[in-house]
Amino acid sequence: MESQLLKKVRQQFTQAELATELGVSAKTVSRWESDGSLNKIQILALRQLLTQSQQKEQTEQATQSKRRTDPTFRFIDLFAGVGGTRLGMESIGGRCVWTSEWDKHSQKTYACNFPNEHAIHGDIREAKEQDIPKFDLLVGGFPCQPFSIAGVSKKNSLGTPHGFECKTQGTLFFEVARIIAHHRPAAFVLENVKNLLRHQKGATFEIIRQTLEEELGYEFHYKVIDASHFVPQHRERVFIVGFRNRTSFSWDSLDLPDQNARLADILHPQNGSEESEDPYTTGSKARVNKKYILSDKLWDYLQKYAEKHRAKGNGFGFGLVTPKDIARTLSARYYKDGSEILIRRGPKSNPRRLTPRECARLMGFPDSFQIPVSDTQAYRQFGNSVVVPVVEAVAKAIQPHLLKVIKSGRRGTRNVAKSKVAAPKSKSRSGVRKRKKARLN
Repeated sequence: MESQLLKKVRQQFTQAELATELGVSAKTVSRWESDGSLNKIQILALRQLLTQSQQKEQTEQATQSKRRTDPTFRFIDLFAGVGGTRLGMESIGGRCVWTSEWDKHSQKTYACNFPNEHAIHGDIREAKEQDIPKFDLLVGGFPCQPFSIAGVSKKNSLGTPHGFECKTQGTLFFEVARIIAHHRPAAFVLENVKNLLRHQKGATFEIIRQTLEEELGYEFHYKVIDASHFVPQHRERVFIVGFRNRTSFSWDSLDLPDQNARLADILHPQNGSEESEDPYTTGSKARVNKKYILSDKLWDYLQKYAEKHRAKGNGFGFGLVTPKDIARTLSARYYKDGSEILIRRGPKSNPRRLTPRECARLMGFPDSFQIPVSDTQAYRQFGNSVVVPVVEAVAKAIQPHLLKVIKSGRRGTRNVAKSKVAAPKSKSRSGVRKRKKARLN
């Protein structure tokens, strides 16, 4: 009887958490689990703790249910990835009414974490704007590879176009503009890599600004935010915010805490204080699976590769860090060798990669977030994701202004030339790009 009670409580709390709640040591909790040596007072304390936990869970479920049925605003999630932006917008009471994500593996993760809701639409280029339900806010991180430093370098080396010249990804911004032009939402929040501001000496960003501000008539704001304010990772991204009406919005309202987060906050403690999560951790102490430790061959290759570039005066190499450090930017290529973030394991031991769970934590996802895909896909997905607490901070900053615009219900006062952005055929979108380039020359 006592063992079943303890088992139920342990489903809600780790050993360390349970020890803190009851004012005992983790070793004591461990002994209870091994021999069931609980007295009447301890049993009563466990029952009270279990009741409180269940009541809290019921309250949270009721709150989430109310948020879904009585949202303060409705939004659509474009280029949704695994739903990081959605989590941020739901944190201020938004309800997602339409989702677009073309990658089937990301769709699987998204659907697993947001079940029993609307279907996920695939390629946004095939979406008819009139089929999208009414919404108040458009959010999305249109593909960043054509504008990122790594993406531009790779495309240059291959002799292929980048930015708006990249037909497969770069032009997807105009799909966003097409939907905004048709629906005229109260606001939008877009996210991309910092290099978007410098791409083509600023010409690319100027096209984006002109489209959103001058042609669509939206108030236009942007800011580069480093995720290190919230998580132990240097990750700079530009956020673009727009409102249909004039507002008093200012980035000064954005709360960027002086964060002292370090990798120790997201790494597996490997001491039994967290539940083992197969295949990432194993055993009673939840130690990191040995498969994440670099092989001698790979570690030797990375060291020689770094040394070769150091000799040439280049900065290429691996990023070796300890739990006390802040990591480099996690990228979608992390699955290849993990070189940008390698965890030091001692002078005579090969370093290891982060596990997918640690990557999820590094991006601000809660441990309740499910990872139903392979390690390779998980690394890609989290490397491409937004940092959830950054989106939450942006959401809180725009919230009062968004709700004010929604309440006013007024349309923008500027004329909107829909034909310039709402181009259903690729040929027409090509014409849009040519006209925009002509204005910049």
